[in-house]
Amino acid sequence: MKRIFIILSFLMGFIVLASNYLVQFPVKYYGLQEILTYGAFTYPIAFLITDLANRSFGKLVARNIVYIGFGIGISFTLLFSTNFTDLISIRIAIGSGTAFLTAQLLDVQVFDKLRDRKWFVAPLTSSFIGSTVDTFLFFSISFYATGIPWFSLALGDLAVKIFVAMMMLIPFRLLLGTLKPVKA
Repeated sequence: MKRIFIILSFLMGFIVLASNYLVQFPVKYYGLQEILTYGAFTYPIAFLITDLANRSFGKLVARNIVYIGFGIGISFTLLFSTNFTDLISIRIAIGSGTAFLTAQLLDVQVFDKLRDRKWFVAPLTSSFIGSTVDTFLFFSISFYATGIPWFSLALGDLAVKIFVAMMMLIPFRLLLGTLKPVKA
């Protein structure tokens, strides 16, 4: 279990870093630049990681993966992706950290409450609630009163996050049998 815990924690950190970087770039195809960033495609993987850990090892392990992944992701974001002379870049770092911790810890709690229902109810519900909270916290903290169309970007990102969260049910179901707690 220790090896899987470390892998999931670093994977979580990587997803945080990638999403924080990619959210800075709007999708410039099909007129989507006002409603979608590339971060919407990577961030839902964080919920997959949390939900797999929660299902297999329980909410305490999932919560620890969130904390360690947060530490890794935010540390690297601050080092490599934050321009401390640019207020929006600083707001992105603050918004990301606040939204990530709030949404992921909420996801862990909601998932744990619904874990005894059909296999898809807990990950779908917790990811939907977590994605919604994350999206509006992140975009409002990062871009409110900046002239950036944050509300339309938030709605577009949320739509993609929900779609990707539904698609994440496939690997969730496939990986359920492979992540079993190791008996000591």
